[in-house]
Amino acid sequence: MRNSGTAVEVRDLSRAFGSFIAVDKITLEVAKGEIFGFLGPNGAGKSTTIRMLCGLLMPTGGGGTVGGYDIGAEPEAVKRIIGYMSQKFSLYDDLTVEENIDFFGGVYRVPKEKKGARKAWVLKMAGIEDKRKVLTGTLATGFKQRLALGCAVLHEPPVLFLDEPTSGVDPMSRRRFWDLIREMADSGAAIFVTTHYMQEADYCDRLALIYRGRIVAEGAPMRLRQDYMKREILEIETERTVEALEILLNNGIESAIFGSALHATVEDAASSARRIRTIMESAGIAVERIERIMPSLEDVFVTLIEES
Repeated sequence: MRNSGTAVEVRDLSRAFGSFIAVDKITLEVAKGEIFGFLGPNGAGKSTTIRMLCGLLMPTGGGGTVGGYDIGAEPEAVKRIIGYMSQKFSLYDDLTVEENIDFFGGVYRVPKEKKGARKAWVLKMAGIEDKRKVLTGTLATGFKQRLALGCAVLHEPPVLFLDEPTSGVDPMSRRRFWDLIREMADSGAAIFVTTHYMQEADYCDRLALIYRGRIVAEGAPMRLRQDYMKREILEIETERTVEALEILLNNGIESAIFGSALHATVEDAASSARRIRTIMESAGIAVERIERIMPSLEDVFVTLIEES
């Protein structure tokens, strides 16, 4: 990796497929030791961006560098210094755990003298030291996910790309996975991770929110809440959530269901809380709890999309 404090640098990066623009002139930077989250709904352009940064897809406009190597002119050099893990985990189900590690050790050209130590590290990190002879396809999803991460970093890459790595993984395994990612960032690796799980955003040091191929906001999680959420959020709990949502919308109160509660986006939380209670009481719906809360990043994202 060429010397620089910046691991990934992108300027006006674009990708078109015929008349469809999948990625539209995005600009961003990722520093060494940073977890950079690339958030957006499915189809927003996240995976297309990662494929270009990994040297797997040529840009149709703009460009960038990864580890100091040009993604357009030096894609093979880029591939040598990165780790990549997709939402499909990139493993071979019909191979044993050990065979998968050996295979990826060969793909990534791990030196012979280091293969044993790196294999032992993967098995321990993934918590599967007793499963080395087990067929990978029979592993629980959480174990398989951590094995895939281990295989992606066998060669100790300075830049790691994770494309929807927690898709379909249970919450406990997801938390454990993020703990591992933080450990890798703390050791100096740059982590570029895409996700559509907004609740995972707070694990990241910085974020870029992408919608329809364009970055609509960028910054640290708390900064995004402060800079882009000008209105206030009320969280409302009631036993008749769906009916309550319809009533609020019919009264011109911007609302959405979040888990088992409602989030109402209002100009003034105090006066709006009183108004909402009155509206609900008139409709015969009991409000169990209503209070102002810190906006979630999903609240921020919904507001940005509406504005755009």
